[in-house]
Amino acid sequence: MDIQAEKLELIEWLANLNDASVIDKIKAIKSRKDLDWWESLSEEQKQDIEAGISDLDSGRKKPFNQVIGKLR
Repeated sequence: MDIQAEKLELIEWLANLNDASVIDKIKAIKSRKDLDWWESLSEEQKQDIEAGISDLDSGRKKPFNQVIGKLR
């Protein structure tokens, strides 16, 4: 089944749905999907990413193993 057909099937199902709890769950999924992933990061994670970008922009690079070791 192609994606368009699946979407139409879901629309039809949703249009006939009367279970408020299921509708609430769908709305919660939509809300999570709409969030910017950046906003879900901690301040430390944001600072690490920004420092990494700054290092790359300045020509300072670190080996992959060194970076990934910090994350484990």
